[in-house]
Amino acid sequence: MPIHLPAPNRRQFLFTMGAGLVACATESFGDAVDGDLVYLLNDTHIGEKHAPDSPVPSHLRQVVEELVGLKQKPASVLINGDLALNNGQPGDYRHFAKLIAPLRDAGVDLHLTLGNHDNREVFYNVLSDEQPETAAVESRHISVVETRFANFFLLDSLHQTNLTPGTLGEAQRTWLAEALDARPDKPALIMTHHNPRLGGDPVHFPGGLTDSEELWEILGSRKQVKAYIHGHIHDRNFFEHEGIHILNMPATSYVADPKLSTTGWTVARLTAKGMTLTTKTNAPDHPWNGESRTLAWRT
Repeated sequence: MPIHLPAPNRRQFLFTMGAGLVACATESFGDAVDGDLVYLLNDTHIGEKHAPDSPVPSHLRQVVEELVGLKQKPASVLINGDLALNNGQPGDYRHFAKLIAPLRDAGVDLHLTLGNHDNREVFYNVLSDEQPETAAVESRHISVVETRFANFFLLDSLHQTNLTPGTLGEAQRTWLAEALDARPDKPALIMTHHNPRLGGDPVHFPGGLTDSEELWEILGSRKQVKAYIHGHIHDRNFFEHEGIHILNMPATSYVADPKLSTTGWTVARLTAKGMTLTTKTNAPDHPWNGESRTLAWRT
């Protein structure tokens, strides 16, 4: 049975403007919202049969508890793909919905993208409030989230469920170009589950975005584009390509190599000229926990 998760007292309204679905902050929460703060998660990989006290759901539950406990809520929480464990089963999304329900109940603005372990049709059947009445691009889950200092462009790189590489496709790239051109005056941050294949390691990870070069033709020439944020690799890395920051954020579920990485989430504080990223780890004694890095935008 589908689950509908309303967000009581939601701070944002959704509307169609030009090239796609847009979320804009309102002031109904007043001082209870920090409009320059955004939480970034990815790779939650929630499975229906995970025991309540097993690491994967416990990791997501930990960040949800932190968010609900904040006196000032972030402007948005963005979860960047691979929401489901393996191949997007209905029970996976029902379990995921229960874990994020406290965010909805607290009025936290939440946006989701899809990765290669998700199933778009099942996702919409279970989390029915995530499906827009009018899709900006057919069969793609995309949107623009506007904050005071930056616009987040949330893309859908799910090409085929449980197939490692991802693809945006021509229609979505066209939408993105038009959406960027409609918003030239504010920094643009591109958020996609898959990493770009642009050289370097692990940026060239072969399981990444198959149309990376076509995408970068759009991004590189538009100076408002400042960063590309992804997951998929279950690690943390910082790169640049043509002045655009490429940010690989930690997985919330599990890591590819525990000797090199850990699980957690990222707190982003936006300014007019850049962004400070602070890593939060599920293990409180990990060296990354509380570590911050400030990025300056290209001019």
